Amino acid sequence: MKPIIGVSSNLTELVLSVPTDNIHAVTRFGGVPIVLPNMETELIDSIANLIDGLLLTGGGDIDPTLFGEEPHRSLGSIVPERDEFEIELIKKMLEQNKPILGLCRGAQIMSIAAGGDMYQDIYGQIETTLLQHDQKAPRTHASHFVQLGEGTVLKHIIGKDRIKVNSFHHQAVRKIPQGYQISGIASDGVIEAFESQHHSFVIGIQWHPECLVTTGDDSSEAIFKGFIEACKNSSKRLSFQ
Repeated sequence: MKPIIGVSSNLTELVLSVPTDNIHAVTRFGGVPIVLPNMETELIDSIANLIDGLLLTGGGDIDPTLFGEEPHRSLGSIVPERDEFEIELIKKMLEQNKPILGLCRGAQIMSIAAGGDMYQDIYGQIETTLLQHDQKAPRTHASHFVQLGEGTVLKHIIGKDRIKVNSFHHQAVRKIPQGYQISGIASDGVIEAFESQHHSFVIGIQWHPECLVTTGDDSSEAIFKGFIEACKNSSKRLSFQ
């Protein structure tokens, strides 16, 4: 049976949206995507029991009060309903040790849900000179390099020391949660990937491999293959027992 993958969605003026690259990347490697609306948290248990894995997609900014900060002047639009829903769902998925892949914003909200934090604006909160993390090139263009960490799941599934990624963010993970490790870093020191040391497959990455899959990028394909394979081995869905 193909694994069911919950795909998080954005909410703008009562309209849910998901970039189709996410859907195509899941189906290409054998998953069945279900787009998740940002529902009441009372439904979290039912959703977590239904899905075999969770794909946290990109999107807007995250409410800084969730990690004890006031809004930075460069903070963009936030969607409190999405923040609340995703945090509670992440916690439940971690509790059940089901696979999670967080992309860009998805990595950031995963960090917060697990007890880490993030930069609201890397250009306003990091004093050193940074790369262009908000590239002006097309989404299918890989613009800078990421060094992968030794002994990490991410490096194992990709099979390389360094990869080239695309980049569309002004926020980033700052302090990773306890029990997690950095698995990818940019040359300017910005954390590009991190992963749990206590779960079977819980990885957050700051770039958008779903866009690069369409170009045949082998590293991006390896990420989704590894994720879907982990979901196949996920716990048996309670709703089907």
